[in-house]
Amino acid sequence: MAFNLEKYQIYVKEIHRNTSVPELYEIALRNEKGTAISDVGALLVYSGEKTGRSPKDKRIVKAEPSEHNIDWGAINIALDKQTFMINRERALDYLNTRDRVFVVDAFAGWDPHYRLKCRIICTRAYHALFMQNMLIMPTAEELANFGEPDYIIFNGGSFPANRYTSQMTSRTSVDLDLERKEVVILGTEYAGEMKKGIFSVMNYLMPLENVMPMHCSANVGEEGDVSILFGLSGTGKTTLSADPKRKLIGDDEHCWTDTGVFNIEGGCYAKAIDLSAEKEPDIFNAIRFGTVLENVVYNKETRAVDYHDTSITQNTRASYPIRYIENVQMPCIAGHPKHIIFLTCDAFGVLPPVSMLTPEQASYHFIAGYTAKVAGTEMGITEPEATFSACFGAAFMMWHPNKYAELLAEKIRQHKAKAWLVNTGWTGGAFGVGARIKLKYTRRIIDAIHNGDFEKVDTINEPHFGLQIPTACPNVPDEVLLPRNTWEDKSSYDQTIKKLVGLFQKNFKRYEKGVHPDIVAAGPK
Repeated sequence: MAFNLEKYQIYVKEIHRNTSVPELYEIALRNEKGTAISDVGALLVYSGEKTGRSPKDKRIVKAEPSEHNIDWGAINIALDKQTFMINRERALDYLNTRDRVFVVDAFAGWDPHYRLKCRIICTRAYHALFMQNMLIMPTAEELANFGEPDYIIFNGGSFPANRYTSQMTSRTSVDLDLERKEVVILGTEYAGEMKKGIFSVMNYLMPLENVMPMHCSANVGEEGDVSILFGLSGTGKTTLSADPKRKLIGDDEHCWTDTGVFNIEGGCYAKAIDLSAEKEPDIFNAIRFGTVLENVVYNKETRAVDYHDTSITQNTRASYPIRYIENVQMPCIAGHPKHIIFLTCDAFGVLPPVSMLTPEQASYHFIAGYTAKVAGTEMGITEPEATFSACFGAAFMMWHPNKYAELLAEKIRQHKAKAWLVNTGWTGGAFGVGARIKLKYTRRIIDAIHNGDFEKVDTINEPHFGLQIPTACPNVPDEVLLPRNTWEDKSSYDQTIKKLVGLFQKNFKRYEKGVHPDIVAAGPK
């Protein structure tokens, strides 16, 4: 019997389900504006007006039984069932006006005990290829026996939400109903909304099974030693996890179970801004036939991409299957992490390039989720601006941050993992005075963590944050490790670190009631 979508009241005759890459290329090139093939064979696409996620337009249906578990507020904004159904109907009506629709049936999660069967219904070949890259594609046998999905995404793409509908604040709406197990997308063609919709679902479901979902990258050494790297955008999470000496497990979304770590995704979604073969060879070499390149600028004659041109957006991206990375752990599952590394890009230039954390400090910094934006990246920012995102991914966390922090602390204690804070930001002064810590130094610091080099060296206690700073690292100048020593104006350093302490304390006030006193006490003084 031919595959159809009539059970969802979708009656489009031309349905492309788990379509081959060449066929998706052909359909996209014929029908989707702004689509081309790059000189290395990647599919160049334009996501339209929205070139990034729309977190303020995300809504979750408030209903029994999930409503008692969700941390409602400015991130998890409540929606009533009626409005969800209106938006769902709007998406279905739009899908029914299309000549063709695309269906991706695939898995989220490499561990078969926890994986979700996901169905994506969308209108663009670009979206279908993106999700075929980002999810774990079933074999022919698995697809034949796929059955009913656990979760469905109805992607209405460019068709807008009606702003006069109750609780709609714009023409964009990304709505999740945990009871219906459905996501509805309206008014955005940015493909990342689908990926993060699935991640949000996993962030809700996994803690119910005592599994820790994590917005992190992960890799594994030859001895089976696993490291996970947490960090907000721009801190180096993807760059540092692609390590030629270690196998990549994944670059963005993982779960930590009673048996170890698994990747949620089947692909990578790497930032393409300033990408080069010298700096990031693994990612650069993954861009080929089958890779989706979003919103990049290219030469119309040669089709060569200019990764430095951000005239469309700073958020240029490459989506490719994880197997396009040469040194990868397949399947993407490994044992328990030995090292937990929190990456921060401190544009104030006062945090050390590396420091050791106690379990309580690890919980504190995990809940804080600190990095800093620099001048020039956004309108109106003229000096470093602290950014705090709980659990290094507040936009996708469904429970109270303390739920995830407790899970992480329990796993760290149980498996005796070591926690580290690594600053990939500024040294010798704040942004505008100092310079970004050299990537080669950060890579050597990560190597030293993996090689156990810091276990053999003396440490100095940093008085404000209480951090233990190693005094030596192979192939890194000693003075770089102690930030105060790199500043010419020592009094300016002292004032700046006091300012950052104040920002940490102000941010953490919102969590103090729900957090263990030992974790609160582990914060800066």
